[in-house]
Amino acid sequence: MKKIILSIAFLTIGWATSQAQTFNLGVKAGVNLSKLNADFASEENRLGYQVGAWARIGGASFYVQPEAYIGSKGNKFISFTNNNNTEIAAEGKVKFTTLDIPVLLGTKFGANNLNFRLMAGPVVSFVLDENSSFSSAYDQATDFKNYKDQAFGIQAGAGVDVGAISVDLRYEAGLSNISKSEKYTQKPNLFQLSLGFKIL
Repeated sequence: MKKIILSIAFLTIGWATSQAQTFNLGVKAGVNLSKLNADFASEENRLGYQVGAWARIGGASFYVQPEAYIGSKGNKFISFTNNNNTEIAAEGKVKFTTLDIPVLLGTKFGANNLNFRLMAGPVVSFVLDENSSFSSAYDQATDFKNYKDQAFGIQAGAGVDVGAISVDLRYEAGLSNISKSEKYTQKPNLFQLSLGFKIL
């Protein structure tokens, strides 16, 4: 699955580059509201950030937009279901610093200095740092507090460009389980709002 997603992404970038009529490069920064959707616990959203760069390759209406940015995402657990199927109130927190690399396919419409965009595509997240703390009650579930160093997801959203300024709103849905546990599933999901500036 991972190899297929990456192969499609690189082939798409290669094709778009060969067909490109325009090439733009920019920087971006923004905020996100994330959580780990878990099948064994109740959770709350956490506020995070993102900062990085993007490229846009394409023609009049179709484009490919690869990006790379550093971001933070995480989760606050407020309860979990134990082996006896009983819900126990207990706090747990986890925060990831990640390198996110989405490759988005998009379409745009409007004038040169004011256009609207729709986009979607895969994203791979590499965990650069993890910081977690769990109350002792979570020791009953011994294997869900260990996390993988990468996760795959898909992003979809919309944006608007006003001159050199761009604003994007996206949703990212986790496709892979970031937990090493074979019993407990945790998938990162988030909303992100970013402000970009075209430098080329």
